[in-house]
Amino acid sequence: MELRMTTTFPDVSINTERLVLRPYEEADIPAFVEMMNDELVTAWTTVPRPYTRAHAEEWVRAIAPAERTEGRGIVLAVTEFLTQRLVGTVHLYDTDWRVRTTEVAYVTAPWARGEGYATESVLATAQWLFRDRGFERLQLRTAADNTASQQVAQKIGCISEGVLRNAWIARGLTESGEWTDLRTDLIVWGLLPEDLEGVADQMAEAGYSSYTDWS
Repeated sequence: MELRMTTTFPDVSINTERLVLRPYEEADIPAFVEMMNDELVTAWTTVPRPYTRAHAEEWVRAIAPAERTEGRGIVLAVTEFLTQRLVGTVHLYDTDWRVRTTEVAYVTAPWARGEGYATESVLATAQWLFRDRGFERLQLRTAADNTASQQVAQKIGCISEGVLRNAWIARGLTESGEWTDLRTDLIVWGLLPEDLEGVADQMAEAGYSSYTDWS
């Protein structure tokens, strides 16, 4: 019953064979600025454009830590185990501690795409969330045209549960090179503990690795 009374996530690091998911550090700021200025990140998220060092400093020093300490969720920097370079981020938010549910968002750095890092990091987070923290549901929402994010959801075993029509504003580049708002549908995905059965084995066969431990 002690688990049920928890209202914040621990200050945790999650390890896989290739990745370390940990809290953001000051040293991550330059790479984080570069990652968040990528055009795909601009298109599918609500981050400011341009994304400045001041934005990153506020994120690393205040916003991300507060997500955990104030009980809303947790923000993890995704780094390569061997090189320690930043390759992405995983963000749990809108956490309901009574119902034991939360939502996940993720970003992959442009220099790390094609390696399966988003799938690996989100799967590891889900396994930790269900097995160690006793959660019962993880939710994702992906823009209708964001096929890369949808593939991540499918690979980790998420079930498509419906469409929220006209529920999001994405951004696109005009012919003149200006960013413009574009209304779009959102696909809702749900992941339950039983949905992970067999997923880790399938991922291992495909060359991915799930989490090995946490601290």
